[in-house]
Amino acid sequence: MIDLSAAAVRRRTDFWLSHGEWGADDADVRDDLDARMIWSAISEPGDRVAGALVAACGARRALDVVHGTSLRASPARRGLPEGLSEKELSEGIARWTPRLAQAGEAAGAARRAGVLPLTPGHRRWPRRLDALGFHAPLCLWVRGDPRALSSAVSVALVGARAATAYGEHVAAELSAELASRGIAVVSGAAYGIDGAAHRAALAVGGTTTAWMAGGVDRAYPAGHRTLLERIVSSGGAVASDVPCGSAPTKWRFLARNRLIAASSDATVVVEAGWRSGSLNTAGHAAELGRPLGAVPGPVTSAASAGCHRLLREYDAHCVTGSDDVCELLGVATPPTLFDDAGHADSTRVADALSVRSDRQVAEIAQTAALSEEATRAALGLLALEGRAVGSGDGRWRASGR
Repeated sequence: MIDLSAAAVRRRTDFWLSHGEWGADDADVRDDLDARMIWSAISEPGDRVAGALVAACGARRALDVVHGTSLRASPARRGLPEGLSEKELSEGIARWTPRLAQAGEAAGAARRAGVLPLTPGHRRWPRRLDALGFHAPLCLWVRGDPRALSSAVSVALVGARAATAYGEHVAAELSAELASRGIAVVSGAAYGIDGAAHRAALAVGGTTTAWMAGGVDRAYPAGHRTLLERIVSSGGAVASDVPCGSAPTKWRFLARNRLIAASSDATVVVEAGWRSGSLNTAGHAAELGRPLGAVPGPVTSAASAGCHRLLREYDAHCVTGSDDVCELLGVATPPTLFDDAGHADSTRVADALSVRSDRQVAEIAQTAALSEEATRAALGLLALEGRAVGSGDGRWRASGR
């Protein structure tokens, strides 16, 4: 069992509460934070029984039920929601109890990894997730800026890992255009469509969030370690509802998809085969009543069969450009970096680049007769098109393509 004494709770929560992030430092706040971190470790993501028990009793008292220190009364006496049976509760306790002994390690692992736990009592808790009801996360674990999880407007861009060049091109174009309008891009950090969406948002200086199926202390996939670090360092967030050290298992990917859909104002499936996991994300968006879009592809391409299925059977909106996504979101569609002026800027910046030597942004801007801000935006677009290469220290050159 786990030590739930006041001294143990203080040890596990001191690091975060000492910074004033949760407001008043009192016993109730500490108990709730500590209990929710433990619940995150003993229950699987989206566990309805755990969510119902915590909603009815509070996180600490619900933990007492599992720990055996609270009266095992009938559902009515315990104040459990109607529909949660004694059998479901007993089965839940049987699932959770074996994990109790190690659950207290979640706080220490997060502290060592520089990860912030978020609970509904925290001012940065993303309220969109509350729409998940009993399936909402009991605790989140975040690297980066938690404010990115609650951007004013956000859209999920998802799709197949085994994406085609067409799919990645469309994902990058949509993401860059939307991010340049101040719309946060949400995805799952996988290869293919997810990675293209994250990279494009970063290229234009936008905000992007990656939801992980495992602990945020481990880069998954490993090939996206640098991408995940860029998301964190650029003001975005990498988040999960399982604690550090948790493995990204198949069922956790499916559960993670509910967070992608719930944290976004709309979901767009860019490219997906008939059985793509991104269709699961689309299903969550539809269940939540959030707008759903899909990008059509070649009728001969199996890689777009899932998108065509969404358009045909699930009344998804047809998305052929960022204006369609803005319509889904209900936001205005002002000129962006991709309008005629934006393309003219890109042409001028491309002409100001050298194939043989790297140049500073200020030098490129002077040659192109543009502001440094417009020059950086154009460089981001040129990089997406493979026409410009950054050196990593702020210098750029033409790719030679």
